[in-house]
Amino acid sequence: MTYTVKVNLIHEDAILPNRAYEGDAGFDLFSVEEIVIKAGEAALIQTGIQLELPKGTEAQIRPRSGLALNHSITVLNSPGTIDEGYRGEIKIILINHGKKDFVIKKKMKIAQMVIAPVAKVDLIEADVLTGSKRGTGGFGSSGTTINS
Repeated sequence: MTYTVKVNLIHEDAILPNRAYEGDAGFDLFSVEEIVIKAGEAALIQTGIQLELPKGTEAQIRPRSGLALNHSITVLNSPGTIDEGYRGEIKIILINHGKKDFVIKKKMKIAQMVIAPVAKVDLIEADVLTGSKRGTGGFGSSGTTINS
C-alpha cells in the first residue's frame, strides 16, 4: 500500500525527509538548529517540519545506527510515536550516552522516521485468559542461548 504524507516545511533550514537508498524503510530527519548535547544529557531537537499523516497510520521515530554506534547518540523514547492527528512541529528527543559532548549541526541527519499502519483494536475486559505455552514467563524467560 502506498500512503501520501503531507509535509509542511516551517523553518528556512528545514529539509524534506528523504530515504538515503531506494527501498529503505526510514526517512532521514534533519536538525534545523545547532546545539551541544552534553555527555549524559538529553536535548529536544527541532526538525522544522510538520506532518499530516493518513488515517490509520503513525510515524515512528527511531535512532540512526551510525550515531548510536559511533557517538552513543540515540532517541531517548525510542521508538517515539507521532499520532495521525498531531500537527505540531516534529521534535526529536536525543540523548548522549557517550563520555564526550556531541555537537548537532544544522542540516545534520539526527533520526529516522518510519510510517506504519496502526491496527484497529478493541480492548475488552476479561476475567480469564486463554492459556499459552509461554504462560506468565516474562523477563529473561526464554534464556540467552538456543538451548536455554
